[in-house]
Amino acid sequence: MRINPDTIDRIKQAADIVEVVGDFVSLKKKGANYSACCPFHNEKTPSFNVNPSRQIFKCFGCGAAGDAIKFVMDIDGIGYGEALRYLAAKYNIEIEEEQVTDEEALRQNERESLYIILNFAKNFYVNQLHDTEEGQAIGLSYFRERGFSQETRQKFELGYSLDTWDALSREALAKGFSVDILEKAGLLIHREGSQTAGYDRFRGRVIFPIHNVAGKVIAFGARILKADKHGRGNQPKYLNSPETEVYHKSDVLYGIYQAKNAIRQKEHCYLVEGYTDVISLHQAGIENVVASSGTSLTVEQIRLIGRFTPNITILYDGDVAGVKAALRGLDLVLEEGLNVSVVLFPDGDDPDSFVRKVGAEAFKEHIRKASRDFISFKTEILLQDAGNDPFKLAAVISEVVNSVVKIPDAIKRQVFFHRISEMMKVDEQMLISEGNKLLRKTHTQKQAEKPGRSNIPEGPDELDAGGPGYEMEERALAGDLAQRDTQKPQHNKLRYQEEAFVRLLVLFGSRELEPDITVCQYVLGEIDGIDFQDPVFRHLLTLFRENYARSIVLPTDYFLQHREPEIRDLTIGWLTTKYELSDQWSEKYEIYVPQEADVLDKTAFVNILRLKKVFIEEKMKECLQRAVHAVTEEEQVAVMNEFMFYKGVSMAAAKELGSVIG
Repeated sequence: MRINPDTIDRIKQAADIVEVVGDFVSLKKKGANYSACCPFHNEKTPSFNVNPSRQIFKCFGCGAAGDAIKFVMDIDGIGYGEALRYLAAKYNIEIEEEQVTDEEALRQNERESLYIILNFAKNFYVNQLHDTEEGQAIGLSYFRERGFSQETRQKFELGYSLDTWDALSREALAKGFSVDILEKAGLLIHREGSQTAGYDRFRGRVIFPIHNVAGKVIAFGARILKADKHGRGNQPKYLNSPETEVYHKSDVLYGIYQAKNAIRQKEHCYLVEGYTDVISLHQAGIENVVASSGTSLTVEQIRLIGRFTPNITILYDGDVAGVKAALRGLDLVLEEGLNVSVVLFPDGDDPDSFVRKVGAEAFKEHIRKASRDFISFKTEILLQDAGNDPFKLAAVISEVVNSVVKIPDAIKRQVFFHRISEMMKVDEQMLISEGNKLLRKTHTQKQAEKPGRSNIPEGPDELDAGGPGYEMEERALAGDLAQRDTQKPQHNKLRYQEEAFVRLLVLFGSRELEPDITVCQYVLGEIDGIDFQDPVFRHLLTLFRENYARSIVLPTDYFLQHREPEIRDLTIGWLTTKYELSDQWSEKYEIYVPQEADVLDKTAFVNILRLKKVFIEEKMKECLQRAVHAVTEEEQVAVMNEFMFYKGVSMAAAKELGSVIG
């Protein structure tokens, strides 16, 4: 089925770009717009811009741009139809559908089919928990013993899978789902050579649905509760969905959908290990918590947390051996620029058992008292093992310094070097020097992996571990910048002027310069006989000319909704400014700075003049080329006379523009 156009229009009108993007990243007000670190690429300084008045987003780093629908498509990796359904559900809009052809049905996005079958399975497991004797006797009893209320069970959509071979798959096949999609979703295990479809992956287990940031079910975790009735004692306690088209465990954090708003509000995230840790803390009113679900922490998971907060506290049980193993992977968190702290619980306790034992308030108090920054915590743990052995102490110094240099911020590195110096009673300058050596070594290795680039630092911070010991010459930096500039796509002057001209038409074409004289009417009347070289700009100019001939001036929104992605992205880029003028200029200092819309008459005149000047300069180049190949003296004279005519026009335009020419 296909969503009808009226429903699409209602969804577009209801969707608010700030609300939609705010569900996935933490936005900060910046003038009239909002900014954040881009969720589509790794960055430390925010370059992602959301414009509420135009209902668009734009990243100045990676170039991602679009409206609310495009954002949902990109962030969740789904198709247009599924993005519309997500927004319709968010804004409680009833979807009206139209029949599609068989060919269109066959082209349905496989990812959308996976989301549908996984949601079906979730609902099936929830029903089995509440509506069957087995589910109530085993699954519901287990959840009640752990203290999970009905509200909590509903919040996390907990369920139960019957201890039969094919309860889910039989129900799904009866509802019209295919064996192929069940297998691709990880719900069915195919039995080679069998006459049957196969058997359910999850049997006789309580079910923990795993949601993505948007709230869609993408996988399941399942815990066995009773002995295997078939006598096989090798069943794992926990069983998870396999990797699928929509589920990559290294990208996912359990509970992120339920926790994201609390993380944003508290500006802090607690990281635990298991499903029940997350649920128990939510039950206790601590909702800014997620779990890595037993996997080693990955860069993708860290960046997912970083969308909502730079502050993370990792909650460990009292197993010191496990903590030591985990410490090795936490350098990743530092490398991503997050502020990481660690909390240990008493031996034998994990977050789930401890919060149920002492209650919410005592749990929060323990976190406040036991929280330590990661570097200090790691130093203490390693020093306990090293004792007075000088060789082990030297190894501890190397390992801790290696962690500190992972921190991108030079000021934070300086603070930690000072603290480590006091803890280990070693010279601070020695630590800084060792850190600089590691930074230079790392930088050299990275440069060696990038063919065609010189070994020049990208900036002073890159090779400065927080103190004196290394300086970079300005000429080296200038050389590197020059080299980077040569790698950017080069455009001739005419293309830049064509872009400036078309930009003016797209953004301000319908504005009036004088009564009954629009920008479009004025500028098009001044460039008769000029055609553009760039195909996209030529197409846009043609659109304006053809529509103006029918007395239609195309509005900006026409290009924001254009079917060509390149035109949509260009329009968004023109509408979005990287920097905004502070309100303080006018409100506090009473300094009036005219905006582009305030001086359109001058801008239009200058754009026309510059375009004509560059266009004429191209004609002059053509004249010189023709002069070289002229056979007779008469031809040469005619060509040079034409050249001098263009030269005179060019000089007159330069004088009008105030340009200095040779």
